Amino acid sequence: MMQKTMMTGTSRTLLSVSLLSSTKHFSRYPFLKLPEPSRVLPGFKLLCTAPSPLPTISDPPDQLKHSMLLERLRTRHLKDSAKTPPSSSPSRPPENLAVLVRETEASDKGKKKKKKFMVDSFEELGLSEEVMCAVREMGIEVPTEIQCIGIPSVLEEKSVVLGSHTGSGKTLAYMLPLVQLLRRDEATLGMLTKPRRPRAVVLCPTRELSEQVFRVAKSISHHARFRSTMVSGGGRLRPQEDSLNNPIDMVVGTPGRVLQHIDDGNMVYGDIKYLVLDEADTMFDRGFGPDIRKFLGPLKNRALKPNGQGFQTILVTATMTKAVQKLIDEEFQGIEHLRTSTLHKKIATARHDFIKLSGSENKLEALLQVLEPSLAKGNRVMVFCNTLNSSRAVDHFLGENQISTVNYHGEVPAEQRVENLNKFKSDDGDCPTLVCTDLAARGLDLDVNHVIMFDFPLNSIDYLHRTGRTARMGAKGKVTSLVAKKDSLLAERIEEAIRKNESLESLTVDNVRRDTARVRITEQKGKNVKLIKVSNQKNKTKDVSSSVRTSGKKPTNAVSAKSVGKKRSAGTTSVGKKLKVVGFRGQASSSKRESFRPS
Repeated sequence: MMQKTMMTGTSRTLLSVSLLSSTKHFSRYPFLKLPEPSRVLPGFKLLCTAPSPLPTISDPPDQLKHSMLLERLRTRHLKDSAKTPPSSSPSRPPENLAVLVRETEASDKGKKKKKKFMVDSFEELGLSEEVMCAVREMGIEVPTEIQCIGIPSVLEEKSVVLGSHTGSGKTLAYMLPLVQLLRRDEATLGMLTKPRRPRAVVLCPTRELSEQVFRVAKSISHHARFRSTMVSGGGRLRPQEDSLNNPIDMVVGTPGRVLQHIDDGNMVYGDIKYLVLDEADTMFDRGFGPDIRKFLGPLKNRALKPNGQGFQTILVTATMTKAVQKLIDEEFQGIEHLRTSTLHKKIATARHDFIKLSGSENKLEALLQVLEPSLAKGNRVMVFCNTLNSSRAVDHFLGENQISTVNYHGEVPAEQRVENLNKFKSDDGDCPTLVCTDLAARGLDLDVNHVIMFDFPLNSIDYLHRTGRTARMGAKGKVTSLVAKKDSLLAERIEEAIRKNESLESLTVDNVRRDTARVRITEQKGKNVKLIKVSNQKNKTKDVSSSVRTSGKKPTNAVSAKSVGKKRSAGTTSVGKKLKVVGFRGQASSSKRESFRPS
């Protein structure tokens, strides 16, 4: 046993000595010092990340050859890298990279310029704490573009026009700063709440929009202490009179009913300092102009009064035609227009589909094919019609196919319209389909998933208002249009503008037809001018050739009957050629007319 232990000990010592001697032996050759695994020369591609094993005693000749080969490869690579020009050095960035960096910096600067008015929170817009409490209760954190633009301008007491697409939060854009101004006037000017003497009036075109605005005002009044009431058409007069006889700060209503209460002595102009016209384009475009001018008459004298006794006007709109804008500029001189980048453009979160009907299909059957899959997904659907008769036909057809609907048009009484809207908005899902006219296209804040246009609108403004019932406040939505042959020109123009993200302002059926006719006439004139030039050039060449042929003959005074006949025949042929040109022009115009017919 002792011998075995001694032998193992001696063998271990011999092995350690041999290892020490081998390391000393390899240290004599500097080229055998291999680099660390993590160290890589510039431009040298590492083929394997595993560390190289140390040379061992068992195979010193093979390891020596391998090390020498590595050293040769390394020196050759260093020589090649020294020969390469500095421009191709990997450590120097390429020139196009600097250009790319400059372009990205420029684009970032451009983006910053576009987002100059955008902020991350309502606190940055200058709202007071009591108003902010109401905002927090609504669960809204980030303001929209129109709110970022509108709130500071209203707080500065500027008369402004706030223009933005439907569902962008325009009501809060004027209601939040308006409440803060009312509270500030109480603190600075000592203005108190009095019966029949409101300090702010909000006029809306419909009773439904008045109710929406009134609900927003009531929700804010829970935190910011002010009193509001609603007076609108379709409601009883007696309860409205009682509410006006109480101390009030704000009145929300329709123009006709507000004027009626003023005439009856239930409401006084004296303290009115702020006026809001919601859906101003609708009010000026649909016959509310005389009522608004009558209401504004006594207030215009106070518009330029100093020391906080002036008058501020706020107009709110989702669309603005040139005619309405001219009317507003004449009626409210010096008013400032504030528009968002999305005005008159498609809503980014809405999908637009155009189904073109050739005329042989049944339009009601096509509607059913579009409507049934959407209802199967649990969607709320609005079906728009252009006329009352069309709305009745659609409602009757869907009822025959066991689809429950509710109606919304001018012949439905106001109270019944409100009840129908409540059925449509209820979570029970009993009536998920609303058949309506353009009366429901403006001012209604509804949670609609799908908008179907059974009848295509007559202009792009109505198209924008209809599509604005869905995809509100960033939600997703879908718009499907059934396009008949007579509506194809306007539908194609709107579809092209949507695809290019262009403005849909002032596109109507008449304008599109007029533009198409102008294009046809211009093309036809150009073609006729070209044909006349070609025919004249041919006639000139023929005259030159005939003069060359007759130049060798001597002219005679006597004119023979044959030459006269030839001249006459030549004259008739030239006239005949001109008539042929005119006839060909008529054929071209008819063929051109056929080519422009919509498919």
